[in-house]
Amino acid sequence: MKNNRQDAIIEIIAEKDIETQEDLREELHKRGFNVTQATVSRDIRELGLRKESGNGRRLRYAAARSSAAPVSDSYRSVLKAGIISMVPAENLIVVKTAAGVAMAVAAALDRMDIEDLIGCIAGDDTIFLAVKDRTCTEKVINDIMLKAEV
Repeated sequence: MKNNRQDAIIEIIAEKDIETQEDLREELHKRGFNVTQATVSRDIRELGLRKESGNGRRLRYAAARSSAAPVSDSYRSVLKAGIISMVPAENLIVVKTAAGVAMAVAAALDRMDIEDLIGCIAGDDTIFLAVKDRTCTEKVINDIMLKAEV
Protein backbone atom coordinates (compact mmCIF):
# COMPACT_ATOMS: atom_id res chain seq x y z
CA MET A 1 0.00 0.00 0.00
CA LYS A 2 2.79 2.41 0.94
CA ASN A 3 4.70 1.79 -2.31
CA ASN A 4 1.53 2.26 -4.35
CA ARG A 5 0.75 5.49 -2.51
CA GLN A 6 4.28 6.81 -2.98
CA ASP A 7 4.18 5.86 -6.67
CA ALA A 8 0.93 7.82 -6.93
CA ILE A 9 2.61 10.82 -5.29
CA ILE A 10 5.39 10.78 -7.91
CA GLU A 11 2.76 10.63 -10.68
CA ILE A 12 0.72 13.45 -9.14
CA ILE A 13 3.64 15.87 -8.77
CA ALA A 14 4.73 15.09 -12.33
CA GLU A 15 1.25 15.89 -13.65
CA LYS A 16 0.21 18.85 -11.48
CA ASP A 17 1.65 21.77 -9.57
CA ILE A 18 1.09 20.65 -5.99
CA GLU A 19 1.76 23.54 -3.62
CA THR A 20 0.74 22.16 -0.21
CA GLN A 21 0.50 18.89 1.67
CA GLU A 22 -3.27 19.39 1.77
CA ASP A 23 -3.36 19.66 -2.06
CA LEU A 24 -1.41 16.41 -2.24
CA ARG A 25 -3.69 14.73 0.31
CA GLU A 26 -6.74 15.74 -1.75
CA GLU A 27 -5.21 14.37 -4.96
CA LEU A 28 -4.37 11.11 -3.20
CA HIS A 29 -7.94 10.92 -1.90
CA LYS A 30 -9.22 11.28 -5.51
CA ARG A 31 -7.09 8.23 -6.37
CA GLY A 32 -8.54 6.18 -3.53
CA PHE A 33 -5.90 6.74 -0.83
CA ASN A 34 -7.48 7.80 2.47
CA VAL A 35 -4.48 9.41 4.17
CA THR A 36 -3.82 11.89 6.93
CA GLN A 37 -1.61 14.95 6.70
CA ALA A 38 0.93 13.14 8.89
CA THR A 39 1.14 10.27 6.39
CA VAL A 40 1.58 12.72 3.50
CA SER A 41 4.31 14.52 5.43
CA ARG A 42 6.12 11.23 6.10
CA ASP A 43 5.86 10.19 2.43
CA ILE A 44 7.24 13.56 1.31
CA ARG A 45 10.20 13.11 3.63
CA GLU A 46 10.82 9.47 2.60
CA LEU A 47 10.64 10.32 -1.11
CA GLY A 48 12.97 13.27 -0.62
CA LEU A 49 10.56 15.68 -2.30
CA ARG A 50 11.47 19.33 -2.27
CA LYS A 51 9.81 22.60 -3.18
CA GLU A 52 10.76 24.43 -6.37
CA SER A 53 9.37 27.36 -8.35
CA GLY A 54 6.33 26.44 -10.40
CA ASN A 55 4.07 28.38 -12.72
CA GLY A 56 3.56 31.97 -11.59
CA ARG A 57 6.53 31.70 -9.19
CA ARG A 58 4.55 29.67 -6.67
CA LEU A 59 6.37 26.83 -4.96
CA ARG A 60 5.42 23.25 -5.80
CA TYR A 61 6.65 19.81 -4.85
CA ALA A 62 9.24 18.15 -7.09
CA ALA A 63 11.10 14.86 -7.00
CA ALA A 64 14.61 15.05 -5.60
CA ARG A 65 17.23 13.09 -7.52
CA SER A 66 18.61 11.50 -4.40
CA SER A 67 15.45 9.83 -3.09
CA ALA A 68 15.51 6.05 -3.21
CA ALA A 69 12.01 5.09 -4.34
CA PRO A 70 11.52 1.70 -6.00
CA VAL A 71 11.26 1.26 -9.77
CA SER A 72 7.62 0.85 -10.74
CA ASP A 73 5.08 1.25 -13.50
CA SER A 74 4.56 4.79 -12.20
CA TYR A 75 8.11 5.74 -13.15
CA ARG A 76 7.65 4.16 -16.55
CA SER A 77 4.48 6.18 -17.07
CA VAL A 78 6.32 9.37 -16.06
CA LEU A 79 8.95 8.61 -18.73
CA LYS A 80 6.35 7.80 -21.35
CA ALA A 81 4.28 10.93 -20.67
CA GLY A 82 7.20 13.28 -20.03
CA ILE A 83 9.82 12.57 -22.70
CA ILE A 84 9.36 14.48 -25.94
CA SER A 85 12.72 13.76 -27.61
CA MET A 86 16.22 12.42 -27.01
CA VAL A 87 19.23 13.56 -29.04
CA PRO A 88 22.78 12.20 -28.64
CA ALA A 89 25.66 14.68 -28.37
CA GLU A 90 29.03 12.94 -27.91
CA ASN A 91 28.80 11.29 -24.46
CA LEU A 92 25.67 13.26 -23.52
CA ILE A 93 22.02 12.78 -24.36
CA VAL A 94 19.81 15.86 -24.40
CA VAL A 95 16.29 14.93 -23.32
CA LYS A 96 13.45 17.37 -23.96
CA THR A 97 10.44 16.95 -21.69
CA ALA A 98 7.06 18.51 -21.17
CA ALA A 99 7.36 21.79 -19.25
CA GLY A 100 7.88 21.33 -15.53
CA VAL A 101 8.44 17.56 -15.48
CA ALA A 102 12.17 17.25 -16.16
CA MET A 103 12.94 16.61 -12.46
CA ALA A 104 10.35 13.83 -12.26
CA VAL A 105 11.66 12.24 -15.48
CA ALA A 106 15.26 12.50 -14.24
CA ALA A 107 14.27 10.90 -10.92
CA ALA A 108 12.60 8.04 -12.80
CA LEU A 109 15.66 7.57 -15.04
CA ASP A 110 17.92 7.44 -11.99
CA ARG A 111 15.86 4.52 -10.68
CA MET A 112 15.69 2.55 -13.90
CA ASP A 113 19.20 1.08 -13.51
CA ILE A 114 20.19 1.76 -17.12
CA GLU A 115 23.59 0.35 -17.99
CA ASP A 116 26.16 2.99 -19.05
CA LEU A 117 24.01 5.88 -17.76
CA ILE A 118 26.21 7.72 -15.27
CA GLY A 119 23.88 10.52 -14.14
CA CYS A 120 21.30 13.19 -14.93
CA ILE A 121 21.08 16.96 -14.59
CA ALA A 122 17.56 18.36 -14.94
CA GLY A 123 16.12 21.80 -15.46
CA ASP A 124 12.48 22.65 -16.13
CA ASP A 125 12.05 20.97 -19.53
CA THR A 126 15.53 19.67 -20.41
CA ILE A 127 17.73 16.92 -19.00
CA PHE A 128 21.38 16.21 -19.76
CA LEU A 129 22.24 12.54 -19.39
CA ALA A 130 25.91 11.66 -19.00
CA VAL A 131 26.78 8.28 -20.46
CA LYS A 132 29.95 6.22 -20.13
CA ASP A 133 31.27 7.23 -23.57
CA ARG A 134 29.96 8.32 -26.95
CA THR A 135 29.68 4.73 -28.22
CA CYS A 136 26.97 4.09 -25.61
CA THR A 137 24.53 6.92 -26.39
CA GLU A 138 22.34 5.05 -28.87
CA LYS A 139 22.23 1.99 -26.60
CA VAL A 140 21.15 4.14 -23.63
CA ILE A 141 18.46 5.86 -25.74
CA ASN A 142 17.16 2.46 -26.87
CA ASP A 143 17.19 1.15 -23.27
CA ILE A 144 15.19 4.17 -22.11
CA MET A 145 12.68 3.72 -24.93
CA LEU A 146 12.28 0.03 -24.05
CA LYS A 147 11.87 0.68 -20.33
CA ALA A 148 9.41 3.50 -20.97
CA GLU A 149 7.58 1.35 -23.52
CA VAL A 150 7.61 4.27 -25.98
